[in-house]
Amino acid sequence: MKICAIGLRGIPDVMGGIESHCQQLYPKMVKQGAKVTVLARSPYVKEKRFNFEGVEVISVWALRHKLLETFLHTFIAIIYARLFVRPDIVHLHAVGPAIFTPLARLLGMKVMVTHHGADYDRQKWSPFAKKVLRFGEKMGIVYGNKILVVGRTLTERLKLRFPEDSDKIQYVPNGMLPKFAEDVCDSYLPRDLGLQPGNYVLAVGRLVPEKGFHDLVQAHKKSKVSEPLVIVGDADHIDEYASTLLTSRSEKVIFAGRRSGSELHALFKYAQVFVLPSYHEGLPIVALEAISAGTPVLLSDIPPNKDIEAKSDSYFPVGDTDKLSNKLNNLTSLDLNLNQQSFLSRFDWGNIAETTESIAELIVQAKK
Repeated sequence: MKICAIGLRGIPDVMGGIESHCQQLYPKMVKQGAKVTVLARSPYVKEKRFNFEGVEVISVWALRHKLLETFLHTFIAIIYARLFVRPDIVHLHAVGPAIFTPLARLLGMKVMVTHHGADYDRQKWSPFAKKVLRFGEKMGIVYGNKILVVGRTLTERLKLRFPEDSDKIQYVPNGMLPKFAEDVCDSYLPRDLGLQPGNYVLAVGRLVPEKGFHDLVQAHKKSKVSEPLVIVGDADHIDEYASTLLTSRSEKVIFAGRRSGSELHALFKYAQVFVLPSYHEGLPIVALEAISAGTPVLLSDIPPNKDIEAKSDSYFPVGDTDKLSNKLNNLTSLDLNLNQQSFLSRFDWGNIAETTESIAELIVQAKK
């Protein structure tokens, strides 16, 4: 079975939830017998064509542009897939790329869509862009052969919105790495940041409004905690929001930029607490990674975060900086202990890869 993945920026070690999802999923599917080709966006990968853990990665030209990048690249990639890859299935990621599901079907390809979250809820999009993304969601569900949804709550919501296609919609979550950062010692903490184990508050993600880092910075400043706040991540496109956020940099608010490998693992493992104040998520892989690293988590109470089913003390009202500040002040009195093994069994990448491959095989075998 030959699968062509389109919609992600690229792998490996490209920042983003979708990219992390694909980096974990596809090598495991290859081990199970699938042949996977990822059509990456040229600005995010260094080589034209290479192999990553059995996954073929091909760089396809993309214009690095906040509004046009995804749509233009997806259109080109689908044509490229039909002419040169000729897969059994095109695997589209996210509702933006899903707008081209009818094109892929028209070209004779079967399509599996992974819905990574309601992107039309992101604060950065204009009303017109949100309508386009909702249209993409509809095109993916109506014309796709199967729709995989990473969030349980979103899965049920979509089944109610699209009753005629509800049989095509299936919950398949993101996963977490077993024993994440277990063998990483504190010497891997980035020396340039001057951090001490257990003495910093951590957040990880792109510098975009929906991640809520502006709320976290404000809550941290309001709190009485002496530990610095470390925000790991960057912006794909430096805009007004990212520029304004970066002006809050100080000794107590550290913007660490992009980190990967053992440095990132160590940052997760040795944080006093991990905070995800986001307004929008699919199913946050960064929160699962923090849990797998054994780090306590504080999460905004949006439905995708609540789908993780952490302890009630782990949640705070989204956008409420006073409540978040209070939790930061009282970490020792909160019940933030989680059963790692329970989470590992629920969000296991091996099981997720098996489920995804079995769904793909059913699509290939189906007549339509």
